Amino acid sequence: MNLLSSDDLSREQINKIFSIADHISDGKEELALADNATMALLFEKPSTRTRLSFEVAMAQLNGSAFYIDRHTSQLSRGETIADTAKVLGSYCDFIAARLFKQSDLVELAENAVGVPVINALTDIEHPTQALADLYTIKEFKGSIKNMEIAFIGDIATNTANSLMLTAAKLGANVTLIGPKGYMPNSTYVNKAKEYSKTRVTSSLVEGLEGADIIYTDTYVSMGEEKYAEKRRKLFSGYQVNAKVVSMAKKDAKVMHCLMAHRGEEITSEVLDGPQSIVWTQARNKLLLNKAIILFLSENTK
Repeated sequence: MNLLSSDDLSREQINKIFSIADHISDGKEELALADNATMALLFEKPSTRTRLSFEVAMAQLNGSAFYIDRHTSQLSRGETIADTAKVLGSYCDFIAARLFKQSDLVELAENAVGVPVINALTDIEHPTQALADLYTIKEFKGSIKNMEIAFIGDIATNTANSLMLTAAKLGANVTLIGPKGYMPNSTYVNKAKEYSKTRVTSSLVEGLEGADIIYTDTYVSMGEEKYAEKRRKLFSGYQVNAKVVSMAKKDAKVMHCLMAHRGEEITSEVLDGPQSIVWTQARNKLLLNKAIILFLSENTK
């Protein structure tokens, strides 16, 4: 079994991953992989939390992770994704890949036969982030069902796509708040609507009314640096600051998948403030990646 998309998991499977995470967190008994299990980390984009959380997860599960980037591998000299996948699949028990294109990830999985491939971020999805996010919401709010989640700013990101779909499967309602005329990925919006209420608005006041969770992400995603000034101008009215937070419920929690550009999409006052659960959200990436690895191990035998 692979985890290439948030749509690969049913509600029951998501809850199973959360159950494994609870088990690890409670320390009821030691969970581990077979001795000497290995993971290849194939990354085309920079990473701090995702890379390190997978490396530490494998170490804590009695395995090892090996980092490979495009510049220091034969990919830089024109080797195909398919050929790389065949070798990685013959060496390692898992592959986690952060690639520019979702289509390359699919090709990787098709050629690493029998080895679970995990999407560690592509141009259109970030499913492991969504799982950590929703687990964090459950931790603080007690439940995900009927939660009102407001995603503010760049509502067409890979993170937004995976978050809205995963949240909707678990019964949360998602409101995407961005500039007028700037639309999210319609495929993911329509999929999310099959499970729960999902809407799009340009109004912060309308979108944040009754919100339990305020979520934001960087204005400039990796690979879009040449559009930085244009995008900062486009989203400048959607900064998550104290005024914006006051539009939601009094006990609303603030989330950000990091890295954060303080003073752009979010202020330091909010990021470090009492309503922020950002640092727990980041810490939970390790816990959920361990749970994902164990879940895939159990379902790829």
